Amino acid sequence: MTFQRRSFLKLLPALSGITYLSEPVKAQPAANISLRFIVASDGHYGQANTEFKTFHSDLVSWVNREKLQKGVDFLFLNGDLIHDDPTLLYDFKNTISNLSVPYYVSRGNHDKVGLDVWQSTWGYPTNHSFAKGEYAFVVGDTSNEKGEYVCPDATWLRSEIAKYKDKKGIFVFLHITPAKWTVNGIECNEVIELFENTPNLKAIFNGHDHDQDSTKIYGKKPYFFDGHFGGNWGTAYKGYRIVEIYNDHTWQSYQYNPTAAPVLNTFSGKS
Repeated sequence: MTFQRRSFLKLLPALSGITYLSEPVKAQPAANISLRFIVASDGHYGQANTEFKTFHSDLVSWVNREKLQKGVDFLFLNGDLIHDDPTLLYDFKNTISNLSVPYYVSRGNHDKVGLDVWQSTWGYPTNHSFAKGEYAFVVGDTSNEKGEYVCPDATWLRSEIAKYKDKKGIFVFLHITPAKWTVNGIECNEVIELFENTPNLKAIFNGHDHDQDSTKIYGKKPYFFDGHFGGNWGTAYKGYRIVEIYNDHTWQSYQYNPTAAPVLNTFSGKS
């Protein structure tokens, strides 16, 4: 598929490598936060020659610490839960069982698990959604059992998003970004146009690109990347992304490096 000129011009800022940042993160007291969640991706449980067990125990510790310090409503693990071998899925699930918060998952290209196994393991299909109060969360599948890169099902996304048209905001999770603005992205024009034309869709969260931890903009929609917490390549640190939605319906997202404690790539949004 080829971008039309109008769409391509909208994409130019991201293609040119500009990172969209706002002012440094402003700490908000817990009483002002209506919903707080964490997005982490690319743990690659079972990948050879990596300390994958340590990576996962670290993530569990970090998330549980966040829960104690400021509260976490849920964790979203945005794909590449395991590394190629479907038999690893049980061990992965058992490894993260010490999380003190609810969690949800998406399928990545290294999660080479059939739809029936996925459903029986997690209790929902690879395309699914859930709601938390005034906000909805839509999860699209961007791969298959072979590990191929695929565009999410635009028809399903359109129908699912329509279910939440009266919500204050919708947040979307896709393992693979639907634009070729990263080396490992995939071009999905229909999906991007759907997102841009959905007024209450607030943001899209992507994994897959371990070396990306910034924000890219298409039209008026932010696409967030969260680096990686596992695997053998990517950003120099392993971390995760935090999203805070406030009582006045403003919100912000920032990337976090838990070993050095800097806040990175802050973005502030409005409902």
